[in-house]
Amino acid sequence: MKPIRWQRRKDARVPEILDAALACFAERGFAGTRMDDIAARAGITKGTIYLYFESKDAVFKALARQSIGVQLQGVKAHLNGFEGSSADLLRFVIGTIGRFASISDRVTVAKILLAEAGNFPDLAEFWRREIVDQGIAIFGTIVRRGVARGEFRDVPPEHAARLCIAPVLVLILWRTIFAQFDEKPYDYAGLIDTHLNVLLKGLAAEEAKQ
Repeated sequence: MKPIRWQRRKDARVPEILDAALACFAERGFAGTRMDDIAARAGITKGTIYLYFESKDAVFKALARQSIGVQLQGVKAHLNGFEGSSADLLRFVIGTIGRFASISDRVTVAKILLAEAGNFPDLAEFWRREIVDQGIAIFGTIVRRGVARGEFRDVPPEHAARLCIAPVLVLILWRTIFAQFDEKPYDYAGLIDTHLNVLLKGLAAEEAKQ
């Protein structure tokens, strides 16, 4: 049985609120955005937002969880039972995250966090715990897998994990801050491909390099 019209509308509220919040945060910053601004952008009353989110902080956290967090959960699900090489696993993970960072408007959330983390340490701590630490754990797991299987050199996983993700962060910063000044669109796919080529050659066990 199809849901009645008001039920469908209610289900659509959260995505509409989050889209409106993202637009407001991008224009005004987190500190400069009020719940009234988000409500006006979404075409609803401020009271309606409070039916779903208790605060502006909660809206920001939902944006992070339902965009970047969802991507990380999808990647983690792929790790279970993967039977290919660790290099192929890195190609999949970095490629997936790189494509998302190249096309999704949700990466603006990362720029907003970086710009205002000093004034909102609770949000920075949230981002560290639910986004950064999760990403580092994923890459650390893959690196340890590769070392254990003799595919990668014995490198410190905690450092290698950060090297895996660093160029993606550069991509996000370039796309959200500097791309507006490019004379021609930057080749983000080429950046990810080059990163993978250099990274995998650096990680490869000596036997594999010969």
